[in-house]
Amino acid sequence: MSEDDEDQSPATDLRSRNKSRNCISSSSSQTFPDHVLENVLENVLQFLDSRCDRNAASLVCKLWWKVEGLTRSEVFIGNCYALSPARLTQRFKRVRSLLLKGKPRFADFNLMPADWGANFAPWVSTMAKAYPWLEKVDLKRMFVTDDDLALLAESFPGFKELILVCCEGFGTSGIAVVANKCRKLKVLDLIESDVTDDEVDWVSCFPEDVTCLESLAFDCVEAPINFKALEGLVGRSPLLRKLRLNRFVSLEEVHRLLLLGAPQLTSLGTGSFSRGDQSQQEPPDYVAAFRACKSVVCLSGFRELMPEYLPAILPVCANLTSLNFSYANISPDMFKPIIHNCHKLQIFWALDSICDEGLQAVAATCKELRELRIFPFDPREDTEGPVSELGLQAISEGCRKLESLLYFCQHMTNAALIAMSHNCPELTVFRLCIMGRLRPDHVTGKAMDEGFGAIVKNCKKLTRLAVSGLLTDQAFRYMGEYGKLIRTLSVAFAGDSDMALRHVLEGCPRLQKLEIRDSPFGDVALRSGMHRYYNMRFVWMSACRLTMGCCKDVARAMPNLVVEVIGSDDDDVNRDYVETLYMYRSLDGPRKDAPQFVTIL
Repeated sequence: MSEDDEDQSPATDLRSRNKSRNCISSSSSQTFPDHVLENVLENVLQFLDSRCDRNAASLVCKLWWKVEGLTRSEVFIGNCYALSPARLTQRFKRVRSLLLKGKPRFADFNLMPADWGANFAPWVSTMAKAYPWLEKVDLKRMFVTDDDLALLAESFPGFKELILVCCEGFGTSGIAVVANKCRKLKVLDLIESDVTDDEVDWVSCFPEDVTCLESLAFDCVEAPINFKALEGLVGRSPLLRKLRLNRFVSLEEVHRLLLLGAPQLTSLGTGSFSRGDQSQQEPPDYVAAFRACKSVVCLSGFRELMPEYLPAILPVCANLTSLNFSYANISPDMFKPIIHNCHKLQIFWALDSICDEGLQAVAATCKELRELRIFPFDPREDTEGPVSELGLQAISEGCRKLESLLYFCQHMTNAALIAMSHNCPELTVFRLCIMGRLRPDHVTGKAMDEGFGAIVKNCKKLTRLAVSGLLTDQAFRYMGEYGKLIRTLSVAFAGDSDMALRHVLEGCPRLQKLEIRDSPFGDVALRSGMHRYYNMRFVWMSACRLTMGCCKDVARAMPNLVVEVIGSDDDDVNRDYVETLYMYRSLDGPRKDAPQFVTIL
């Protein structure tokens, strides 16, 4: 952004307005109380960062609402259809950063058609006119085209940060335009997004002089890259702190990059972690390269892992606070020598190939662990999983500062969950996925009610819960009775009757997001929450027992609630059975871009 542009920026405009007001108030014999108060509020609210605090401030009165809108520079929108882009620009005049979410989370499990919507196009076209000073866009589960990225790159001369998480619709052509035209770009993070290979050398499109890059993540890009260009880019990016490579970058190439950028890197995604050119008799000294990475505290990657080279990371293990092995099929024997050196670890992700034995090693070493995620190497329901209640109980006994858990397994016991509820009372997120459907406690044969009941009763800070296994209505009664802080609840293959959902809707006052699939909840359950839906972000129900008539009744009774029935192109519109229901609040009514398989009631 040029100096002339900066003179017109919101922050400068705010300072000039304050200065002029101070001059007027000091020279004039008459003071306008509303203007004085507005001036004071602007100076106070511009230092208020918390979204919750700002939301609360905007509800005090009309003046506070107005001033809060003038001073907010960062906006979070949890559902892109909750309001229109025009309403955003009318309400907030000086936005520099936008975090926007599209499809609901169940889209990650192929439960939503690919062309459902969540298009970024109307947002970027509106902001291009209203916010020429925009610096940051963070999108999640949005449909973004190359044209959208081109418009973004051309419209915001001071643009600095682009983060695309679980997005689709764009390719390397769009990324090339961003790299070429956003000369002040600091962050380009492509995370778990579906990026089309347009056979464009996007890495070569960055400026040829020194860059402002601080973070570059492209591990999800399934396309070869120009390594020579990448090497040059890293070499002329002295501020680079985060670098996450894709699987087309070999271990030899990682070695060369570390020699260039090791001194300042704090987060490294290693790429394939296998040798590309094995014609050399002697491989490079990988241990020495990692030893030079004295600042690295976050380590990930390890795609196409060659086990014999894994010990090369040992020199950085002592400083690691985050380690991600979720793409590496690592056995316990390979894993334990690594984890035994990670005493400072706070975040750990891995495949279940580390087995209960590996989790026991984590429990013995990582006393500062706050977040644990264990993913399945083989997600089929009929397999014998390598992790179980033994690993979970070991974690609960050894990692008592744990706050967040995601755990995939094939079987579990109530005793293990009860132990975790007592040993890890700081849990705020508990997501247990027992992959086999309707599986009881595999030791006692009883439902998993008491285990999940203990979690919601003893973990008093719990805000997110995902349940699975054989659960009766009793488990949901526990949730309604004790889950007073739960904001997000995910349910799959659980419950006996409509009463289960009624317990939750009547008993969890802070519930914002409700995700349900393949459960026996019908019309009575849906109607029981009508007093709550205006205060929730969304409700998703698929493969339940809902009828079209009930959904229409809810839509008629709640006109400010958007009720979408999602089917397929060949569904019978007169069929009474509802395959998928998606309800959300909206300030601007039903969307205009609904595809044919979506019926808005």
